[in-house]
Amino acid sequence: MKIITSESVFSGHPDKICDQISDAILDAILEQDQNARVAVETAIKDDLVVIFGEVTTIASVQYSEIAKQVLKDIGYKDEFCVLEKISKQSPDIAKGVNETVDHQQGAGDQGMMYGFACNETPELMPLPIMVAHEISKGIDTLRKTKYNHIFGPDGKCQVSIRYIDGQPFAYDTIIVSAQTRPEASLSLAKDIIIEEVLKPLIGKDLSGINILINPTGAFIIGGPYGDSGLTGRKIIVDTYGGYAKHGGGAFSGKDVSKVDRSASYYARFVAKALVEAELADTCEVCVSYSIGVANPVAVSIDTFGSGKLSDDQLLDLVKQHFDFTPANIRKELEFEKVKFQELAKYGHMGREDLPVRWEHVEAKAAELKGAYEKAKGSA
Repeated sequence: MKIITSESVFSGHPDKICDQISDAILDAILEQDQNARVAVETAIKDDLVVIFGEVTTIASVQYSEIAKQVLKDIGYKDEFCVLEKISKQSPDIAKGVNETVDHQQGAGDQGMMYGFACNETPELMPLPIMVAHEISKGIDTLRKTKYNHIFGPDGKCQVSIRYIDGQPFAYDTIIVSAQTRPEASLSLAKDIIIEEVLKPLIGKDLSGINILINPTGAFIIGGPYGDSGLTGRKIIVDTYGGYAKHGGGAFSGKDVSKVDRSASYYARFVAKALVEAELADTCEVCVSYSIGVANPVAVSIDTFGSGKLSDDQLLDLVKQHFDFTPANIRKELEFEKVKFQELAKYGHMGREDLPVRWEHVEAKAAELKGAYEKAKGSA
C-alpha cells in the first residue's frame, strides 16, 4: 500500500491570482493579434501588482485595467496599484522561432514536456488531483453564490488516497484551509464544507477519512495580504498533482509558440488518446525540443507495463498519427479558440468542462484503435 497526495488551490490564492492575470492579458492580446509573442509574469503583494515580461504585438491592451478586473472578478474589492515593465521579445529568440532553416515555425524554447493519462477517473486523470480540484471549485462556487459573508477568496486543499496494487482503494486524509470572514463562525464554515462540498462529492459516510478543516484555527488574513504571489509557482497544481512528471516550464502568460505550454498540452492529448483507445491503462509521453527547431529532439512513451503493445510499438503508432511540430500543434489543438484564463484555475489537464481540444480525444482514439485492430488483423 502507498498513499498519494495532491493539492489544489482556490481561485483567490495569491499565486493563482497572478496566473489568472497573466493569462487574461494573453487572452486580450490574442483577441486582436493571433501571431503575438507573449511572455507575461505577474507578482502581487498586499495592494501592489507588478506586471512584467516581453510582448511583441500589434494589439493595444490596458494591462492595469485587466489586472484590476481579474482581482475584482475573483472577489477582491480593494484598490490596487499596478506597475508595468514590458519590453519586446528578444530578437535572438524571435529569429529562432520565425526564421528556421526548413522554413517551419521553430520551437520557442528548449526543454522537456510531459503528458500523462490513466484510467482512474472519467477524465483519465489521477484521482487525487481531480478530487482536490473539485473541492476547490466547490468552495469557490459556494462563496460566490451563497456564502460570501462566510468565506474569503483564498484557500487550498489537499487530498491523500490509499493505493493498493497501483489502484486507488480509499480516501485517507482530506485537508481544507479556507479563508473566512472575521465575523464568520469557524464551526459553521466547517459544517458548510462537509455538508455541501465533501459529502456530495465523496459520499455521506466520511467516518473512515481523516478530515482536517482549517487545522490551525482562524484563517482570516489571506490572499496577497497573507502571502506574496507569482505567476508559475503552482505548476504541479496545473498538471497532475505530483502523480506524474511535470516538465521544466510553467504555462500561464505564455503564447503557444512556447512549447513548454503547447507541447505539454499536446503530450497530454497523445497520452489521453492512447488510454481512451484502451491501448494502455496508464501512459506517460515525454517530448523534448531545441529552440528554433520544428521537429522534437526526442519523443518517448512509458505505459508502465500496462500497454497492449510494447512501448516501442506504441511509439511507432504515435509517430504515424501525431505531428509534434509547433505549427501542427497550434493547428490541431485549435488554440485560437482557447480562453487561457479559464485554465489558470483548477488545472490545465482533465478540463472536460472546457472546449479544449487536448481533452476531447474521441476521434483520435478511434483512429488509433482502428490502426491497432488493422495491424492485429494482418499479423
